[in-house]
Amino acid sequence: MARAAERAARSLKRDFGEVEQLQVSRKGPGDFVSAADHRAESTLREELHKARPTFGLLLEESGEIKGSDPSHRWIVDPLDGTTNFLHGIPHFSISIGLERDGDVVAGVVFDPIKDELFWAEKGIGAYLNDRRLRVSSRRRLDESLLATGITARRGAEDGDRAAFVAQVDAALAAVAGVRRFGSAALDLAYVAAGRYEGFWEDHLSPWDIAAGIVLVREAGGYVSEIEGGDRMLVTGSTLAANAYMHAPIGDMLRTAAKAATGHAQARSA
Repeated sequence: MARAAERAARSLKRDFGEVEQLQVSRKGPGDFVSAADHRAESTLREELHKARPTFGLLLEESGEIKGSDPSHRWIVDPLDGTTNFLHGIPHFSISIGLERDGDVVAGVVFDPIKDELFWAEKGIGAYLNDRRLRVSSRRRLDESLLATGITARRGAEDGDRAAFVAQVDAALAAVAGVRRFGSAALDLAYVAAGRYEGFWEDHLSPWDIAAGIVLVREAGGYVSEIEGGDRMLVTGSTLAANAYMHAPIGDMLRTAAKAATGHAQARSA
């Protein structure tokens, strides 16, 4: 997985240098970035298939490819943080998760610009390059730094937007700070590394979070849906935090969303 990510990263770094120059052109870099995304995915698909030819794949660009082994599936995002890449912002990643019988058992998140390889395997631990990772040990909301992602889906329901705004407002009033950096895979990796106390976002795709889930868990953290369930890969609702902060952050987010939904329903009535 690490070799596949590092090989794909070589083309992404080269393309990122080009896209920074394309920023000043009238046409803009959109088509170029789409091609870069597909090139990286093609490399990952080739390398992973070479390593485990019977495994299936779930890819952001190409969709699902069935394998002869029904128990194993790679879940791959070749470029998490596409908007950052598009605008020449050096914060994006390659994310590869390995799912076994519905359970994510290994993951790699690679930041090619900072040369940070986050990796984890179930029962073995989580690492940044060669250094063992542990989640933060902070226990107070007012000392906590959280990360989130703004739902960018056009056509998202007004209630979804209202709930998210209420959650951010509640978090800003309770914690040390809230960050929005634009790569869910790296946000989860940063929770595993103790850089954030927690991360939440809704409407995510499996390739955004598969690797990050095992990273956080192997670093001693907790990952669930925001509502408390464990079907993150299905629902896209994700809350990750250290052991002390997972429950209070979840309570804060659910309370804020419930209040916002109630207000929206009262207005519509």
